[in-house]
Amino acid sequence: MDFALIMVILLSVTGAIWLLDRFSLGKSRATGEKEPWWVEYSKSFFPVILAVFVLRSFLVEPFKIPSGSMIPTLLVGDFILVNKYTYGIRIPVIDRKVIDINEPKRGEVMVFRYPNDPSVDYIKRVVGLPGDTVLYKDKHLFVNGAEAFQEPEGKYSYVEGGLNFMQLNRMKENLDGHIHDILINPDQPNVHLEGVRDFPHRENCTYSEHEFSCVVPPGNYFMMGDNRDGSSDGRYWGFVPERNIVGRAFLIWWNFSDMKRIGTLIN
Repeated sequence: MDFALIMVILLSVTGAIWLLDRFSLGKSRATGEKEPWWVEYSKSFFPVILAVFVLRSFLVEPFKIPSGSMIPTLLVGDFILVNKYTYGIRIPVIDRKVIDINEPKRGEVMVFRYPNDPSVDYIKRVVGLPGDTVLYKDKHLFVNGAEAFQEPEGKYSYVEGGLNFMQLNRMKENLDGHIHDILINPDQPNVHLEGVRDFPHRENCTYSEHEFSCVVPPGNYFMMGDNRDGSSDGRYWGFVPERNIVGRAFLIWWNFSDMKRIGTLIN
């Protein structure tokens, strides 16, 4: 069940009990008589649940990174904070935007609901905005004909799935003025064609063994992982509709394996 829906249910139940006691049950209790346990608990938990609900729904929400698709920017086990209001205020549960604030920008790291299963949250980097033409050719990214220039940063090693030792090329990429690190495996193709699925606006994309190109439809965004050859992203499952946006990732607030990452801003 969706966390926001659970919070709404708890708020409704505890709030209703508190109001019922405030305007009815409490007036009929004898002076000095103890409140029933379910009234006492409801009155105690209601403000706490309300505070958590407002915080997570409109301000910031914590997430845990479950996979290596955003290495080296985000590592497995990172606990991050996501700004829920930077892209607009949305009504919880129905996720309808009621106030526009900012639009996503190329290069930002964004959390969104996976188009194929909205109950699952994904995190990737915004690469293409509505109307953009995205080209990925020979491990280089082009947006509207402009190359996101890369600069070698040496090698990067990590263990994948507890078994496979990976040593990849670390590159510093400049996407529309937003500088961040990516990983490239020169031995892998630009896209594993067998992994490409059918998705809405699939006709906007062309695939070959040497390059991939897509025109982002209106009201949608194109996302890619920083671990370019270890990421299930828009190349395989398509575009992210605006209604699926959750928020912008901005801070690593905890990592049990590497305390030095605590407080790191997400670039």
